[in-house]
Amino acid sequence: MRIGFVGTGTMGNLMARCLVDAGHQLTVHDRRREATASLCDAGARRAETPRATAEASEVVFTSLPGPLEVEEAVLDPSKGILAGSRPGAAYIDMTTNAPSVVRRIADVCRARGIAFLDAPVSGRPPGMTIMAGGDAAVFATYRPVLACMGRNIFHVGATGAGCVAKLVTQYLGYANLVTAIEGMLIGAKAGIDFNIPRSVFNGEFTAGGTLDIVAKDVHLACELAREVGAPAHIGLIADDLYRRAQAQGWGPRGFPIVARVLEAMAGVELRAPAPITEARYHDRNPREVRP
Repeated sequence: MRIGFVGTGTMGNLMARCLVDAGHQLTVHDRRREATASLCDAGARRAETPRATAEASEVVFTSLPGPLEVEEAVLDPSKGILAGSRPGAAYIDMTTNAPSVVRRIADVCRARGIAFLDAPVSGRPPGMTIMAGGDAAVFATYRPVLACMGRNIFHVGATGAGCVAKLVTQYLGYANLVTAIEGMLIGAKAGIDFNIPRSVFNGEFTAGGTLDIVAKDVHLACELAREVGAPAHIGLIADDLYRRAQAQGWGPRGFPIVARVLEAMAGVELRAPAPITEARYHDRNPREVRP
């Protein structure tokens, strides 16, 4: 199949590579030319605009930072994906997006005879989970292509349902992280030592996705709660804390760095002990005879 992929950053590159490996004819676009280089080396063709990507493709995927980037890539009247898509083509957005944005784009696609799915992801390809919203028949048509990139693939409802499922998942995980940090700080202030994984609280804060991505997702989830009139008290607090961490310039760091905001409030740090090397073991156990 002739497939287009717009947005070949950290996640998009991995997903697009799966499509190349599956034997599809791939056209790729990213604002940063270097982000497409490895895919072109593997056999993909680079397009200069999202529109040119769509003109060469039967279906176009996007994996972009957020709603604003998707709207620009899709709806730009001269360079956007829909400007280059013909009736009968399809567009599938794999961005963690706002449901209101994907529904608006879906309306434009429908008016032009273009099939649409919102299909955000969790995990890493090729074993990631894909949560798709949209027409069931469209999902069935493109499920084999989605299966090139993910292992657990679900049709979760009508247009926008994929984004809702992803945002709820993010809300649960990252709001609970704040609660967990607060609980550990209470214990630390009360004199309890925790066995904290070094990958999380080693002082480097490089574990997991970036703070910028997590802050965006939590904020979108809180906006969704407002739209539907659902309570999000803990999420709003988490949203504020992630934004405070961004204001410190920590956006590119791993998301657990939000702990620093709470640590400053508590006046105590949560840090895992350094790993015990052989030298440190014998320093702590001087009577032990070395082999």
